[in-house]
Amino acid sequence: MATVLDGVRPDGGTPTLTGLLRLRGERQPDDTAYVFLHNGEDPRESLTYGELAGAVDVRARWFAARGMSGQSAVLMYPPGLEFIATLLGCMGSGVAAAPVQTPRHLKDVERIRRIARDSGATAVLTETSLRSELEDLFGDLEDLLGLTVLDTAEPPAAQSGVPGPGGPVPAPGPDDVALLQYTSGSTGDPKGVVVTHANFLANVAETDALWPCAPDGTVVSWLPHFHDMGMLFGVVMPLWAGIPSYLMAPAAFIRRPARWLEAIARFRATHSAAPSFAYEMCARAAAEGKAGAVGDLSSWRVAANGAEPVRWRAIRDFTEAFAPHGFRPEAMCPGYGLAENTLKVTGSGQDREPTAVWLSSAALGEGRVEIVDARTPGAVPVTSSGRTVAGTEVRIVDPGTSRGCPPDVIGEIWVSGPCVAAEYWGRPEASAETFGARMRDADGRPGDGRTYLRTGDLGFLHAGELHVAGRFKDLIIHQGRNYYPQDIELSAERSADGLHPNCAVAFAVDRDGKERLVVVVEADGRTVRAHGTKSLRERVVRAVHDHHRLTADTVLLVRRGAIPKTSSGKVQRRACRTLYEEGELTDLAALPAGR
Repeated sequence: MATVLDGVRPDGGTPTLTGLLRLRGERQPDDTAYVFLHNGEDPRESLTYGELAGAVDVRARWFAARGMSGQSAVLMYPPGLEFIATLLGCMGSGVAAAPVQTPRHLKDVERIRRIARDSGATAVLTETSLRSELEDLFGDLEDLLGLTVLDTAEPPAAQSGVPGPGGPVPAPGPDDVALLQYTSGSTGDPKGVVVTHANFLANVAETDALWPCAPDGTVVSWLPHFHDMGMLFGVVMPLWAGIPSYLMAPAAFIRRPARWLEAIARFRATHSAAPSFAYEMCARAAAEGKAGAVGDLSSWRVAANGAEPVRWRAIRDFTEAFAPHGFRPEAMCPGYGLAENTLKVTGSGQDREPTAVWLSSAALGEGRVEIVDARTPGAVPVTSSGRTVAGTEVRIVDPGTSRGCPPDVIGEIWVSGPCVAAEYWGRPEASAETFGARMRDADGRPGDGRTYLRTGDLGFLHAGELHVAGRFKDLIIHQGRNYYPQDIELSAERSADGLHPNCAVAFAVDRDGKERLVVVVEADGRTVRAHGTKSLRERVVRAVHDHHRLTADTVLLVRRGAIPKTSSGKVQRRACRTLYEEGELTDLAALPAGR
């Protein structure tokens, strides 16, 4: 791979993504770069590396001619290939691109407005089809956002009143901004993670070292293209390796999860990634006889599985369900990552089956790691998220003292290395707190001076591998004991037939001076009719008590889709708690019959 990158070093140092694309366009112009599968199945839209390089160059010149270099812009696109050309065009012209999810509700528009305000964006880049759709939904989009809305789907020179392509555009350097990756903003204004070209290339190089992409490789992805995992695995990694990437809309997967597996089998994909809940959805579809004939999955070498944490049962259920289709257990690769580290931090190497340690639930409640036999009553599996590679270092730190923890002790996960993003855009105080952490020695004195990224996640190191326990701020402390909400949520999800993976949220609220446990569970009409709301609540309460010796003070049954989630489908516990406390979640029992 080093020889491939020789021609993309603008200053003799770290390469850039746009330089890499230029090289691909010159050396393999007729090779397929990206294919978009309409309805998750029809490959009627594609770009070769030569076509993509040309489209990116046109857009980069256009943006530079408009004076956008050094400015920010919001990218708002439906799933498809125009997003990729525009994103790389922004990177190539020095425009700090802030990708966002296409809005479906007014609150989504407000989020875009907040991101535009935070980033200082002067323009929203989109395409004709989406602009018309949004104007039908929300009225005059320009007036609504107070920004210039530019349509990039047509050749820029053909648009009335728009400057045509100008002269050569200066190549970006490795420390230039490649992307503003905005966080969910579930507890306040979203923050823009500043990702440089050097961050992107370092992260994809580490990913390739862990999960190598051979020249015969192929990627399939349904992940949102504006999300960190979808962008790295669906867009950046294929560009790095010079291999084709087959993309589909997230909705195509959600409507029928088997489409993802069918595409992997059809296009002989070697690499594909998803959060843990996606593997659970596929396993459930198989158990219900809805997976169909997905085809041969033996080509799949890296099934990256990223979540905080990865569920051991999800790994086991998926592997067992699809072993008859050629899926190999060692292809499942759990990992851990976050936008503030560009993405990947650790991962389990390919060609090795995933591992887990079984812990005493009683000891976990006291914040201790006590490894027990899997058959021990109350034993809880915690999946290994693997190791770091290259220059990335992970430390487990006591968040109160900033002192390092020994192996098999739970603490906050701190990260350092070339993949750690530069900062939060325009937020020096938050940046210093998150990206400028420093460790202290046993006597409380400053350590070696190295700065670390504080992830806010809890975990421990065992046998040199990272095991993630959960989010520090989501930890539920009840009567002096620690409870990890994802464990309670899993018990709730499995309490009754018909409940879906990733459909429950557990959090604590203060009532009358006491902490109360609230469990919110999504249920569809079929499940409610099969069990009844009273029975469903009783099942959830019983499951939580049986597995955790914990009483759920409130069980709220809500419609599917009522629980707020991130763009990648992860539940947002704090946002859900806010909705609950503000009375914005409607219990199914309160709805009129038939609704």
